[in-house]
Amino acid sequence: MINSNYKHLSSRQLNEMKHALTYLLILIGSTAFAQPNDTLVNVSLVHTNIFFDTKNSQQYIIIDDMIAEEVAIQTDYDLDDLKGTIIGTTTGLFFDFGVEELNGELIYGFIPQGDSKHPHPVYFKIPVKIRQGKVGLNIKHVLGRAYDMIGWLTKGEGTLGYRIIDNEGNMLYDGKVRFTVTGTGPFQVAETITEGPFINLLSQKGATISFDTNMEIVAQVLVNGKTYKSKSAGTHHEIRISNLEPDTEYDYSVKFGTGVESYSFRTAPAPGSRTKFTFAYASDSRSGEGGGERNLNGANFYVMKKIGALASFKDARFMQFTGDLVSGYLTNPDEMDLQFANWKRAVEPFGHYFPIVAGMGNHEAIVRMFRGPGNKLFRIDKYPYEESSAEAIFAKNFVNPTNGPESEDGASYDPNLQKVDFPSYKENAFYYTYDNVAVINMNSDYWYSPSKETIPEIGGGLHGYIMDNQLK
Repeated sequence: MINSNYKHLSSRQLNEMKHALTYLLILIGSTAFAQPNDTLVNVSLVHTNIFFDTKNSQQYIIIDDMIAEEVAIQTDYDLDDLKGTIIGTTTGLFFDFGVEELNGELIYGFIPQGDSKHPHPVYFKIPVKIRQGKVGLNIKHVLGRAYDMIGWLTKGEGTLGYRIIDNEGNMLYDGKVRFTVTGTGPFQVAETITEGPFINLLSQKGATISFDTNMEIVAQVLVNGKTYKSKSAGTHHEIRISNLEPDTEYDYSVKFGTGVESYSFRTAPAPGSRTKFTFAYASDSRSGEGGGERNLNGANFYVMKKIGALASFKDARFMQFTGDLVSGYLTNPDEMDLQFANWKRAVEPFGHYFPIVAGMGNHEAIVRMFRGPGNKLFRIDKYPYEESSAEAIFAKNFVNPTNGPESEDGASYDPNLQKVDFPSYKENAFYYTYDNVAVINMNSDYWYSPSKETIPEIGGGLHGYIMDNQLK
């Protein structure tokens, strides 16, 4: 059975389309393509039967006499939507999420920075309604006087945590925003760390401290009497701290505009010290049953907070979290950014102090989806690989070592040595050491294709695939 648009084509013609790999433009005579001589382009030499129709902006898989069209999946929200646009008003803050279909409520409360080791929002007892993607907070009259638990009336600043819940009770996003106010106002949105800070790439001599801000700034980290700065103004910051002593605890402060947050971390022991230490290991924190924080838009927020608290209580020097962080299996990388952001918010209060190293699992998949006859679905790792594959999005969201192999490009089976034909292993296949322990992260879902029965036809790796390159 074939798509009705192609019934007049013979199997021979379809096979010719499939195997014409040496041509950039495939010449066919189909009424589905209004200009058959110049609109169908082979996507990649590793996908020998996936084509792009430039006129209709449509992609197709052709297998023998079957044609499957790419499915456009409509997503409700992505990370930028739910971060929204926040502005100051005479009485507080106004949120515009830019999605008129979003109705529900916003729960909110102050984050008492500096009052506890692991700061969390203390939510106010009454939420406010979100209507057509917009909501205002009256901080001045609702969170003043008796409810000013952080002293914002005196200091003229504060940090607010908030959570977006839709009208069906689904938790969508956990965010935070910092504000300033002078005298009678108005309130102003101030520089805010929206993710982090996290301790990464820990060694006996230092660490990389990463965090995201809501504004493009040059941020600073102060450690051991020295100031380290971002390389340039931006919203994502990875600041390397060096020249420290092994197995030593250091206080550090992150300065971002007029804001400051202070925490601490301990450097790794010198290799060969063989001193006693504890590390934590866990995996699979995708959303669970039961509602509430067990499913905060893809992440089991409830479980991850308990795991982080236990690791902190046991004085774990690092945590290895190996795969299935979130529900995933998405087609939109921006939606995956949202799920990863919620996961990171769950572990963030503990990641201020020790590394939480994430590895990829099959649920971190981001795919292109095609539908063929009989509603048959084909899913493959999303391309272009260098910018939208599951591996690329994972590397964008986490700070991991880059000491693994590059990719499968350049292998004996690479069809084009001049182009990127495979995803990168960067920050998803790597190793690190802590004293006498070595941890190797292998991506068993590299170039993953959930449609395993069609891998011989469309390419991709099996779940559990082990790379045959050796780590450098």
